[in-house]
Amino acid sequence: MHIGVLTGGGDCPGLNAVIRAIVRKGVSVYGHEFSGFRDGWRGPVEGDARPLGIAQVRGILPRGGTILGSSRTNPYKVENGVDRIRENLEKLGVEALIAIGGEDTLGVAKKLTDEGIPVIGVPKTIDNDLGATDYTFGFDTAVTVAVEAIDRLHTTAESHHRALVVEVMGRHAGWIALHSGLAGGANVILVPEMPFDLDDVIKHVESRFATQYAPILVVAEGATPKEGAEVLKSGDLDAFGHVRLGGIGQWLAERIEERTGKESRAVVLGHVQRGGSPTPFDRVLATRFGLHAIDAAHERDWGRMVALQGTDIVRVPIEEATRELKTVPLSRYAEAEVFFG
Repeated sequence: MHIGVLTGGGDCPGLNAVIRAIVRKGVSVYGHEFSGFRDGWRGPVEGDARPLGIAQVRGILPRGGTILGSSRTNPYKVENGVDRIRENLEKLGVEALIAIGGEDTLGVAKKLTDEGIPVIGVPKTIDNDLGATDYTFGFDTAVTVAVEAIDRLHTTAESHHRALVVEVMGRHAGWIALHSGLAGGANVILVPEMPFDLDDVIKHVESRFATQYAPILVVAEGATPKEGAEVLKSGDLDAFGHVRLGGIGQWLAERIEERTGKESRAVVLGHVQRGGSPTPFDRVLATRFGLHAIDAAHERDWGRMVALQGTDIVRVPIEEATRELKTVPLSRYAEAEVFFG
């Protein structure tokens, strides 16, 4: 069988490990042939593909990003996008696709499967907000990067007696903020799921300063104050209708300085969380996803996604991953609140 592989959406540490596992097992165990489509769904829409064999995946396990490139192209927003995908797959002799991506990429995969194009899904997001899987690769790397930054910021905050606000990724789910804040010893953690009371935040900051220590606040980019709104970088929408978030860290630092008289600074980690080499946990998880994805494709179990449940890799319908976001429950946030202030 000739199988196409693509990576869509935001790049993520571990993508190359998935590609490597798919190709290594697919070629050596099953004898399949592979093509790598460039830049997410743009590749199938435009017929932009390259041969993908064992030689092409050598040495890529520790590399961040994706050797195939990525984009936020939505075939359903491109004129005749689905028909063009069908034509290009037929022209290239590609019989099925393995799509590695998050909510948007897998949403397209589900629609294409319903329209008769065979697709297997692999979940990917540093936000860890996809349903049906306990963890997604990239999340552990993002948290590790954030914790390393928080550890470094503690000392400079203490030296200058200032509050430091660390803004991490997390549009609608605060898993990165929760885990990095807990692991990094933050004094306040703010997540999109729980709109925050600015007065309460100021009290925690003042309480920390009163003990002669400087506060560290970790805030997800999608966090909002009560009776407030998301802080946006711009009002522009991408092909999937998402706005660019960012700026809540700076907004919060300014409010803290105004209300407490203490110097405050915001640090936005941004895309550094996505970049660089994946952690060992993410390399192993991504590799296992790739091995099980090619098994599913070989068995022609179309419309399914590989997922981690407990310590097992299982298959679930793709729609289970995209039906609703996996958000931080109140009980998990309550655990972190013990350490506020």
